[in-house]
Amino acid sequence: MILSILLLSIWTPAIQCVAIDGDTLRCPEIGRVRLLGIDAPEMPGHCRKGRDCAPGDPHSSKASLARLIRAGVTIAPVTRDRYGRTVAQVYAGGRNVACEQLRVELAVYIERWDTGRRLAKECRQHHAP
Repeated sequence: MILSILLLSIWTPAIQCVAIDGDTLRCPEIGRVRLLGIDAPEMPGHCRKGRDCAPGDPHSSKASLARLIRAGVTIAPVTRDRYGRTVAQVYAGGRNVACEQLRVELAVYIERWDTGRRLAKECRQHHAP
């Protein structure tokens, strides 16, 4: 089934989404889409008390993601998270945008969020961290 979802997503035309922050998109008909396996700095006021949030500049991280997805994205859903968001591998211009966020150090890799170590394998394949 995962293979069929991936194949289906490859043939689906790119859709226009909006970056909410450095690791989450809002897409028409899908809603919020969380990038698999990464955590980006939270926008001001969004790091809940007691949570260890990703370090860095949230505005730079969001701007980077917005640039990456500007021409549209292809989404390969993996699962849903506890908030009901689609967790997915997201591609723009043939590149995995989570790998790109890691490569430019505007997000951090979270192994426990990387279902089946899919992101680690894909980023390693493309020489990203």
